[in-house]
Amino acid sequence: MAEGITKKLIGTQTYVQSVGVVNDLEIDGFAIAACAEIDVELSRHRARSFEEMEQMGEALSGFDLIVTLSPASQKRALDLTRYYHLSVEYWPVLEPNGIGETREQILNAYRQTRDQLVAQISKKWGVA
Repeated sequence: MAEGITKKLIGTQTYVQSVGVVNDLEIDGFAIAACAEIDVELSRHRARSFEEMEQMGEALSGFDLIVTLSPASQKRALDLTRYYHLSVEYWPVLEPNGIGETREQILNAYRQTRDQLVAQISKKWGVA
């Protein structure tokens, strides 16, 4: 969600790649639905790990900033980048997995996460 929203809000002002702690996850249908409500297309996106990103030619040392959204990703990013000159920021956002029982309750949790990401990205890059 963070990559898609960032690209929507700031366009080509900055280069953005999304990485997760694990890479074997398909994008959640609720994330796709919540982002579609704000015209962010995620259906073709797939999660990848730090290692997979580097295998694809994206060296972590080439980035200026890594934004992490979970304590696990924060730890992993700090471990991988301790010798690089870049910033690592932790943005605590709601983890929507497992919240709610009905479709609408679950989707509302994803909307909360989406809206938190929009607010954080807007604040960081000064966009509305």
